[in-house]
Amino acid sequence: MKTKTLYLTRAAIIAALYVVLTYAANLLGLASGSIQVRFSEALTILPIFFPEAIGGLTAGCLLANFLTGATALDIVFGTLATLIGAAGTWGFRKIVPLAIACPIAANALIVPFVLAYSYNVHPIWLSMLTVGAGEVISCGVLGTALYFWVKKNKRILKAE
Repeated sequence: MKTKTLYLTRAAIIAALYVVLTYAANLLGLASGSIQVRFSEALTILPIFFPEAIGGLTAGCLLANFLTGATALDIVFGTLATLIGAAGTWGFRKIVPLAIACPIAANALIVPFVLAYSYNVHPIWLSMLTVGAGEVISCGVLGTALYFWVKKNKRILKAE
């Protein structure tokens, strides 16, 4: 029971952090549009250490998209992109560069279609480049920094 409570608590904290960090990026005008640098996407490396982060990231993205006024398509498919990316991160956790690449690829391939059909942002290929670039900053740069911090402090965080 203790482990189940820990997992649920960790997932809830990750979801809350995702929402707060998305709001912070939103306040700076970075969380939506063609070029998205969501600080919260750095958290997508957490499934390398905590499989429960997949649920936390998914719930956090769903809530953040809903609370920031995204369209229904964005809420559904943006959240799906985060779920796929987080699951890929966990799946490739033994090969860290591939794990980090999963959310970048998922968002760069899915979100441009959401932007096109929900917000009339075209061309899709350009959105793939811009969304991908934002994800490289969020997941690749910030996520890698977070990876090394968690790895260094995993005893404190009880990551095994």
